[in-house]
Order: sequence, then structure tokens, then C-alpha cells
Amino acid sequence: MQLIGMLDSPYVRRVAISLRLLVLPFELRQVSLFREVERFRSFNPVLKAPTLICLDGQRLMDSSLILDYAQHLACGSRQLRPAGHAARATALSRSGLALALSEKAVQLVYERDLRPEDKRHAPWQQRVEGQLRAACGALDKAWLSPRPPLGEDSIGQDAIDTAVAWTFLHFALPGLIERRNYPTLEALTAEAEALSVFRDYPVA
Repeated sequence: MQLIGMLDSPYVRRVAISLRLLVLPFELRQVSLFREVERFRSFNPVLKAPTLICLDGQRLMDSSLILDYAQHLACGSRQLRPAGHAARATALSRSGLALALSEKAVQLVYERDLRPEDKRHAPWQQRVEGQLRAACGALDKAWLSPRPPLGEDSIGQDAIDTAVAWTFLHFALPGLIERRNYPTLEALTAEAEALSVFRDYPVA
């Protein structure tokens, strides 16, 4: 399989880390949606990252759909989400907040980097930043309960998504959010980023 996209995308990075943890062989092809548009178009004319090219040539896009397929391929040998109803709902809630955090951070990056300054709409930026801050606060609280140490044989999708989102936020929008105000996210992310699988797929 081939995973197409840059690791400075939180969506590409969450997929790369998860595929490795699921022990699914793949080749990461870091092709930029912005600097290599025509090359990326040859992999996916919709120009959406990540794109996964399956062994049979099918193209999958959207990180959550790719991970659903990957979990099916893993045949239960390694589960990234808990099986119990309550635990699964908690994990999905955390992943949802992490994905919302990523989405709002990406929107602010696009607004800053792709829209001319005189075309930017301040009320929209304020709304998105408010959503981003709300996601940070809710996600920090969601991880307050005691948890076992993170390990490559035990880390779940919710922790992967949280760490990837928090790292991306501070990589892409340095100084926007005070790290010290979210100690739970800081501690979890530091622990996750110390794992070799995270170091193998760095944000930049």
C-alpha cells in the first residue's frame, strides 16, 4: 500500500502512525498538495490528503475511513479502539475532539497562508479560534482520568489523535495557544512523542 501526503498534515500523520502500529506494510510518499499539485493529482484527482492506494489499486481518502479499512485489514491482531461500549464511546469522543482541534487549526492556517490579507474576515477567524480553544479545553478535561502509561503495544487511537493534533497546533500556529494552560494535553503528548513510532513519523 502507498500513503500519499505530507506529515505536516495531522490527518496524514495519524494514519501513518496507526498503520505502523497495526503492523500493516506501506510506503509513505510525501507529496505536497500545494507545491506538487500535478504530481498529487496523478495519485488522486480530487487532491485530498491523505490518500491510501490499496494493493488492488483502489484509492481511499479521508483519514477516518482509511483507518476503518486498516483496522479491518489488521484482522483483530491489534485493536486501536476498545471493544466495550462505554470505553469505545469515551475513546470516540476524545478522537472527535482531537479531530475538531485539527480541523480548526488547519482552517486558521489556510486563512493565514492562502487567503489574501484584505480578503480575510475577522468575525470568521474569531469564530474558528473560539472553536479551537473550546476543543482544547474539552480535550484537556477528557483526559483528566488516571490512565496507564502509553506504550506502542497499548496506545489507542484516541491518544494517537490527541497527541498528533496537539503537536500540529503548536507546529503550525506557534504561540496561539498557551501550552501551560493545558497540562494534561502537554503530558500526554510528551509521552506519545517519545515513542519510536512517533519519532519515525515526525511532523516536520
